[in-house]
Amino acid sequence: MDRRQEFEEARRQVEQALEGYFRQDVPQKGLLEAMRYCLLAGGKRVRPVLVLKFCQACGGRKEAALPAACGMEMLHTYSLIHDDLPCMDDDDLRRGRPTCHRVYGQANAVLAGDALQAAAFEAVLSVRPPEAAAVAAACLARAAGEQGMCAGQYLDLLGPGAQTPQEDLRRIHALKTGALLKAACRMGVECAQGTTAQRRAAEEYAEALGMAFQIRDDMLDRSSTPEVLGKDVGSDEAGGKITFASLLGMDACARLVAEYTAQAKNALRDAFLDTGFLEWLADELAVRTK
Repeated sequence: MDRRQEFEEARRQVEQALEGYFRQDVPQKGLLEAMRYCLLAGGKRVRPVLVLKFCQACGGRKEAALPAACGMEMLHTYSLIHDDLPCMDDDDLRRGRPTCHRVYGQANAVLAGDALQAAAFEAVLSVRPPEAAAVAAACLARAAGEQGMCAGQYLDLLGPGAQTPQEDLRRIHALKTGALLKAACRMGVECAQGTTAQRRAAEEYAEALGMAFQIRDDMLDRSSTPEVLGKDVGSDEAGGKITFASLLGMDACARLVAEYTAQAKNALRDAFLDTGFLEWLADELAVRTK
């Protein structure tokens, strides 16, 4: 099996598991419909795949990490719903479809995001053994809250700070993008009850991968189209927002993506026996087109 097939197999496992959620025939089924509309809209599924593959890299079974992988994707989807709201980025398109608030209204979009966040922790806490579930849930909580993603979004909305623009951007993206990637990798290690060295390597990989991912995202926001990317493009620069692409230019961004990708791959090599897939994924994300 080549690496692309390996990725698609893990992605299919996640998709099949997600299909089983929020199908109840209940009075609030309209809320469940909004949740499923966003959760099952596709996407790369990079974060849940990382949960599965880090579990596997530590000698665990991917299936043991599936609840954590689903929880990660629920948490990520909640963040996208709220990120698209008029009070945040005010986007109309996500994953090639109208955003949640455009279809279901702002109030229902807020509720769908809130419910997905709660369901994410319920899913993660079903991991066995319970000790692994507790640590994995704690990882997700830190990544999602005031020490992670919410902090990054707050700083992003706040605008330029006291540091240089490049330092500000690194801080924002380490929190807004990198925190969830770090949680995904750590959660995979925890599901397999991996070693301290593996936890440290997973975090270092994720930190570098997150920076490469976000810089590539900034490049695509400048160079791609809504049809290819599946979401609105150019809104950051149109609104006067500083990005890596606007600050450094495309060539410098490409060099930074390559540097961070190399750092991510190097972080793995002394902690895991088989790093082939995770190295391939870092290279793949560095040249992604959507």
